[in-house]
Amino acid sequence: MSNTLRFIGTITTPYQQLRECPNNIDPQGGPLCEIHVDEQYAAGLQGLNVGDDIMLLYWLRDDGLSTDHDAMNEWTKRQGMSKGTFALRTPHRPNPIGVAVLAIEGMSESTLRVRGLDCLNQTKLVDIKPAILRE
Repeated sequence: MSNTLRFIGTITTPYQQLRECPNNIDPQGGPLCEIHVDEQYAAGLQGLNVGDDIMLLYWLRDDGLSTDHDAMNEWTKRQGMSKGTFALRTPHRPNPIGVAVLAIEGMSESTLRVRGLDCLNQTKLVDIKPAILRE
C-alpha cells in the first residue's frame, strides 16, 4: 500500500507572510479567497453550487514552519493556558493539514470563491468535501 498525497490545486489569499494570517477562519468578514482546482481534477466540482457549504483541506507546511516542531502542547495567548495540539487550530501539528468549512460564494469551471480562509497565498489544496453540518 502506498501513502501518496496528491495536491489537487492551490488557494489564493491576500496573505503573503505567516504573521499576516488570522488565527482562524472568518466566513463573515474575511477576504474573498479563490480555490483553484487543477484541470485534471476540475470535473470533481460537478454537483457543487453557490451557497453550498464545503470542507476544504489544505497543507500548511509551505509556510515557513519548522518540520521538527514536536511540542504537543502550546500556550494560548487568548485563553492564557496550555492546550494540546489537537485542541487547537495551530499549524504546528504532526500532519500540517488545515481545515475550513465555508460557503461557496462564487464559482467557474475550475475555481471556487469562498470568504475568510486563514492560510498563506498559494497554499496547496489537499481535498474538497461537501460539509455535513449537524445541529
